[in-house]
Amino acid sequence: MAERHGRGSLLVRLLALSVVISVLSISATAWLAVRDTTRALQQERGRALADDARIYDALLGHGATHRDWTDVLPLVRSLAADTERRVVLTGRDRTPIASSGEGTLPQRASATVDPLDVDADLAATAGRDGIDIRATGPYLLPDAERAALRRLAERARDCLRGPVGLTTPVPMIVAETSPPTYGDAELVVDPGGRPRIESRGVAVTGDTGCAEELDALAAPTATERRALDQLDDLVDTCLGRQRAPAVRIGLGGRWTPVGAGTVTSEQRADVDGCVLDARRAQLAAHVAPPVLLFVTDPGAPTPVGAFDLTPANRLRIFGVAGLVLLVAVGVTVLVGLRLVRPLHALTAAAGRMRNGDTTARVRVCGRDEIARLGTAFNEMAEQRSRVEQLRRDMVGDIAHEMRTPVTNIRGWLEAAEDGVVELDVDLVSSLLDEALLLQHVIDDLQDLAAADAGELKLRRRPVEVAELLREVADAFAPAAEAAGVVLAVEAAPGTLDADPIRLRQAVGNLVTNAIRHTPAGGRVTLGARHRAPYAEIVVADTGPGIPVEHRDLVFERFWRAEKSRSRRTGGSGLGLAIVRKIAEAHGGTAEVSGTTGTGAVFTLRLPAPSGQADPPRGPVPSARRP
Repeated sequence: MAERHGRGSLLVRLLALSVVISVLSISATAWLAVRDTTRALQQERGRALADDARIYDALLGHGATHRDWTDVLPLVRSLAADTERRVVLTGRDRTPIASSGEGTLPQRASATVDPLDVDADLAATAGRDGIDIRATGPYLLPDAERAALRRLAERARDCLRGPVGLTTPVPMIVAETSPPTYGDAELVVDPGGRPRIESRGVAVTGDTGCAEELDALAAPTATERRALDQLDDLVDTCLGRQRAPAVRIGLGGRWTPVGAGTVTSEQRADVDGCVLDARRAQLAAHVAPPVLLFVTDPGAPTPVGAFDLTPANRLRIFGVAGLVLLVAVGVTVLVGLRLVRPLHALTAAAGRMRNGDTTARVRVCGRDEIARLGTAFNEMAEQRSRVEQLRRDMVGDIAHEMRTPVTNIRGWLEAAEDGVVELDVDLVSSLLDEALLLQHVIDDLQDLAAADAGELKLRRRPVEVAELLREVADAFAPAAEAAGVVLAVEAAPGTLDADPIRLRQAVGNLVTNAIRHTPAGGRVTLGARHRAPYAEIVVADTGPGIPVEHRDLVFERFWRAEKSRSRRTGGSGLGLAIVRKIAEAHGGTAEVSGTTGTGAVFTLRLPAPSGQADPPRGPVPSARRP
């Protein structure tokens, strides 16, 4: 249950992590895309609206100051070039008037250009009655009247600015009710040529102390009077049909009843309607007729800004994001299952190994990190199995090796205690031999334990290899003579930085092993050679040799090629294991080679001092014969 829970937990975590990352990434991407798209659309739409308003205002001004559209094409092309848009003018029946480029027109016009009915949202030149202020018609002043009005306007401006330059001095009364002065009064000229006085953007009227100058400036000129009389006639005709009292129209479109007549609140709307209709009728002959305006991108059938983040578009975005999330979750589940299965198998195998099953292995597929983990686990399990088997064998071998001498000692001592045998010198000598054999096994085990713990102490110093081999040969000469074996030394001169006692112990163990396995009349040779950067000590015999399949086992503890050998004839089984540990402690290796039937060759390969020259080949005469 714990393993199943762990598996589910890992899969759930992977899935949750994938979902969180996917949601965050998709949300961030969608938010950025929506924000940037919205901002770009707003900027594009703002630019398009500004361009539309500019095009509309320019064409509206042309229509307000011209009686037709015959010469509007240069203006259309100029506007199209400046705004990089396609501009087309058509009649109300969509008959082309002027176009800046070819292409199909959209179903709906961008705007209607009519100086007498202005869209106040697109043009700032719309008057209060919706008529473009640039449509002056019969109110356009000639040059003489303009000059006369300008002089009146300049006197009024000077009067408003202060007492300097006034024709009639105005007393400066400092009081709370004194009229204000207009030091920033400016002269502004209307499209029809009439000047007016403004202060802070507002026309100056009322009791300002300069009423005489302002009244003279506000009086209509002869041209304006004729146009106003014409407008009065048109308004009176319209009011007569409405049975409303007659009115008179002043400059700026303001009207007042004629004589003592009054206009009721119900009639005021009729009067305003008649004034507007009369103004449009009066100006109709002086402005261009209404036309349709189409503004599009070059080659595009629809105007810019048609796309928007509508609910349908948002639904598409969310649908795509959901699809991406679904794919991400699916991929994560597949990857998670592929990752969890081998981990689950590893967990199960580790549990079986924990419970003592040394055969637990996992199936390895692929070459990724999980596969490498499975391979490492299998190798660890194999190594553990080998170590466990060696441990069992070692415990059994130790018990076997120590049981025989202990049993012999105990048996002879019990026999002597019971008076069965006499405890004479020969028996004591025999018991001493058994104790020495037991001590030998214990010493070997102690050396191996120290080597395994990394506590095998070495006292290094320069060692003459050839001399060391001759000393070993001299020490084992009696044993070789007793076995009928020739013991020879063929060593080239050279030195090693080694512990001479441990090195002599290792070579002695190899010589003992070689003499034991070499039949009478055979030969054991001790040699030394230098193959940079190593020095090699070789012990070769002419015994039966070691089969290839056993060479990896000869340095294992308590291993014997012939299981039938006794402790006395086969040794303790620890000598070669000690040889390998001593070689490894010196930073070298111990190896065995040779062919079956021609003898075995044991080689100690140890690091040689740098600069050690290869010695000349040739034996050093030193041999012991039986």
